[in-house]
Amino acid sequence: MIGSIRAVGNMLGGTARDLTPILLIVAFFQLVVLRQPVTGLGDIAVGFVFVLLGLAIFIRGLEMALFPLGEVLANTLAKRGSLLLLLTFAFALGFGTTVAEPALIAVSQEATRVMAAAGVIAQGADSTQSYAQALRLTVAFAVGLSLVIGVLRILKGWPIQWLIIAGYVLVLALTAIAPREIIGIAYDSGGVTTSTITVPLVTALGVGLASVIKGRNPMVDGFGLIAFASLVPIIFVLIFGLVVSL
Repeated sequence: MIGSIRAVGNMLGGTARDLTPILLIVAFFQLVVLRQPVTGLGDIAVGFVFVLLGLAIFIRGLEMALFPLGEVLANTLAKRGSLLLLLTFAFALGFGTTVAEPALIAVSQEATRVMAAAGVIAQGADSTQSYAQALRLTVAFAVGLSLVIGVLRILKGWPIQWLIIAGYVLVLALTAIAPREIIGIAYDSGGVTTSTITVPLVTALGVGLASVIKGRNPMVDGFGLIAFASLVPIIFVLIFGLVVSL
């Protein structure tokens, strides 16, 4: 019992330390720079407690469930020796966690609304909904494909730096010819794909694979999947913009 209480205290204390710099920065600008009184201090205190508890529980949940689950799945699939099954799982993991990502849904809907207002796409509920859905599926497909590429890199031992450099060279080339209206959306799409669920599962997948495959180092080869998950959607959304503008 005492050990459990101590563990909870350590967990909350660590989360509080992580949040302290944010609170200090906000308080400094509010009181020293802006010189404005803090209104609704009681609500802020309650909200801080909620954030503290939520983050602590979330981090503990990652440690107990998502990280071990991802590593176990990666180890099991690698030991079965089926490349097709492993790549299918990687694609499904990337696609499934991304297509339901709330941040991606919000960005695609907002992007569609702004583009319709600017006359880039046709007005109307059906047109805007179709465009937003196509944008979401494009990003989700890109993340799934990026995990396939990342898994192949771990299996084959390809140097990550050359793949990343080639990817960003392609991004620059597509940026030069893509419609101006889609460029910002494409770059933002690379950021919203790295969600709180996708990141731990993808990281666990990479580390688990690198741990079980002979000749691979988890520190060198296990990380880097998140970089692909951020890069490939930019490429696909730029291509999406080119195709839609035809």
